[in-house]
Amino acid sequence: MEGFEDDEGGQHAPASLRPPGNFVGSGSNSGPAGADAVPHRGPVIGARSNGSATSTVVAEGAAQPAPPHSTHHNLPRHDSRPPRHLHDAFADGEVYGALDLGTNNCRLLLARPSRRGFRVIDAFSRIIRLGEGVTQSRTLSEAAMQRTLEALKVCAGKMDRHRVERAMLVATEACRIADNGAEFLARAREATGLDIQILSREGEARLAVSGCASLVDTSCDYVLVFDIGGGSSELIWLDMQRLDRNAGRSGDRLDVPATIAAWTSLSVGVVTLAERFGGRHVTRDMFEAMVDHVQDMLAPFEGEHRFAERIANRRVHMLGTSGTVTTVAGVHLGLERYDRNRVDGCWLGSQSARDVTYRLLDRSYAERIAEPCIGRDRADLVLAGCAILEALMRMWPTPRLRVADRGLREGILMQLMVEDGVWRAGRRRRGRNDRPERA
Repeated sequence: MEGFEDDEGGQHAPASLRPPGNFVGSGSNSGPAGADAVPHRGPVIGARSNGSATSTVVAEGAAQPAPPHSTHHNLPRHDSRPPRHLHDAFADGEVYGALDLGTNNCRLLLARPSRRGFRVIDAFSRIIRLGEGVTQSRTLSEAAMQRTLEALKVCAGKMDRHRVERAMLVATEACRIADNGAEFLARAREATGLDIQILSREGEARLAVSGCASLVDTSCDYVLVFDIGGGSSELIWLDMQRLDRNAGRSGDRLDVPATIAAWTSLSVGVVTLAERFGGRHVTRDMFEAMVDHVQDMLAPFEGEHRFAERIANRRVHMLGTSGTVTTVAGVHLGLERYDRNRVDGCWLGSQSARDVTYRLLDRSYAERIAEPCIGRDRADLVLAGCAILEALMRMWPTPRLRVADRGLREGILMQLMVEDGVWRAGRRRRGRNDRPERA
């Protein structure tokens, strides 16, 4: 399988994808919670970092829809290659940025377009728990905001060092529901220079599915793509029967938007569920209560669309992008330390995933901390995530789960690069010498 290599030479699945049009701020929400996340152009001013990465995400073969008020450009076909001058221009091309400020994590990804996708040049991830207690108080706490500001300062420094001029910086559920969410983002802008916009739930769902679209098995009839976050969980059902089977992967596109049958966003994630039911010391009864709670939230969506009936006796798989599924995969694989090369794109049988869940349920909080792929930061959240996963598997039984260590940020980067037409043959890529002077 064609893929990309990181600095350790690990092989990854390609990231062919088609971000859906109008996927930012396209929901019916109004006010701060429904505000459009607008790409940022121009200078961006400026613990523990994950350091830099050197992966190339392959995007070849994906056709992109026209973003609002932009020109439609197709990415290169599988059987084509851009002119040599285009490839050469990428080497010192513009740096793009994607920042995801979530309920639990602050994540940054910086990348430069490559001939067939993009090369990650730097990355950052820190657990900040911005949404700690927000479901009860409807307010971001001062301690959580301070933790987040420190992480954002690191992100701003990285963006400034790499001279990022094109970025999309988004905040999700915690800032959507907090009464002081917009106020905090204004404060963050003053402190760091980062103009972070609140992303709608629909925008988040669609970007997440775009970021991991290459991992969809197009031979299936249905695919459930889900993203278990800190404060919300996004679900998208894909009807792969809508694809042109004659084109498949050999054609010029994987038309993901055309396959979207239904989507929903649940106002529950690992942080909010753990805060409600407990996360450190979880009994079997507590776990079942969490599962029941999530199933109750899923019931109206299932009642409307009846996917349980539609997928019966059909070829179906799940595709999960979140810390929950990557953790489950890492534990299943028995990794002594988390290894993205082995986790991203791997397949788990549904029973194998369930076995990991109940193994973790039988472990104490201290034992979960000692698990290399969990650690102290996730030990009190992992079972809440497993409960959400279990609820999904009970509602819609499927034989296989594919794991994605990619999602929202990758979808953002692809969106920005497509808007700029970076893979359009004959387009002159702007190098460092072409950049405007900084203010």
